[in-house]
Amino acid sequence: MDIIKATKAYEAWLRERIPLLDADLRLKHQRMAQSPFPFLRATFYRWVQLWPQICPELANAPAVLGVGDVHVENFGTWRDGEGRLIWGVNDFDEAAPIPYTNDLVRLAVSAKLAIRENGLSCDPTDACDAVLAGYREGFENGGAPFVLAEQHGWLRDLATSELRDPVVYWQKFNQLPTVRAGLPAAVKAPLNRALPEVRLPFRVVHRQAGLGSLGRRRFTALAKWRGGWIAREAKELVVSALHWESRGAARILYQRAMTQAVRVPDPFVGVKGRWLIRRLAPDCSRIELGSLPETREQLKLLHAMGWETANIHLGTKAAVRNVLKDLKLRPGKWLRRAAEAMAKATLEDWKGWIKS
Repeated sequence: MDIIKATKAYEAWLRERIPLLDADLRLKHQRMAQSPFPFLRATFYRWVQLWPQICPELANAPAVLGVGDVHVENFGTWRDGEGRLIWGVNDFDEAAPIPYTNDLVRLAVSAKLAIRENGLSCDPTDACDAVLAGYREGFENGGAPFVLAEQHGWLRDLATSELRDPVVYWQKFNQLPTVRAGLPAAVKAPLNRALPEVRLPFRVVHRQAGLGSLGRRRFTALAKWRGGWIAREAKELVVSALHWESRGAARILYQRAMTQAVRVPDPFVGVKGRWLIRRLAPDCSRIELGSLPETREQLKLLHAMGWETANIHLGTKAAVRNVLKDLKLRPGKWLRRAAEAMAKATLEDWKGWIKS
């Protein structure tokens, strides 16, 4: 099955479970053709097909509840219950039980592709080594969340330098047209409850966001509250694409992956049925590589991404001993070799996509 057939089959599988927005899906297809990095972000369903074929020696590694669709733009900031700025993985749409090696290879591949497209300027080999070193150190030390207060000053500076201008941020939202029909009853009540006051007036808009989830329904409630704008979003979820070919029973594990990880939670994020409810704000969003300044801190950032991946995997406590044992037995350059092989396969798929 090539990338064209895989995409058609996966989207047919999705349509059996949720409504898809054809205009958003067309936009997703266009963005997939732009370059290999957005292609990788948009095609986790293809990754799960290729991974066991190309990296069979890694596919049997100890399993953890992993991120699945982890990549270098799947990290961002949020505010915790104390108002502190936190950094970490901010999307668990594809959370599923997977070999721990899967997340590491995918993260390393995304770094290699980002370097190829000038999103990062470090050496690809150094990038792989930084990811693995961060993961190993995080795992061996029992993990630790990234609270950007007294510690991690370099990361705080990196994150806050990108935080969106609130004026521009809210202008973009207010330019979106109001959704007049089609708001599911299962969404309206959770959005109401997520707002800071009962019966606070709001209007609902639809935004096109993400890549892996582009094509699914999103409803964003915009409200003016005590002198400023606020937003809450409902995004429709499905089980991880890891299960799309098996057709077996599976559950949405977004909430579980967040809850059990070594993590400071975002108090405004939660799953209600098959809907993710969350706050949107200028400092509660993912960090895009294009907005990062060129800096020598990039390898430190990749090291932190490896550590944060360990934070997620450490939530699977029963696997900790086996993962540590497996890590020690792996040859020194295993991640470099696997990332090179999967990057090559991704590039070949992308070339096949743009030819179609």
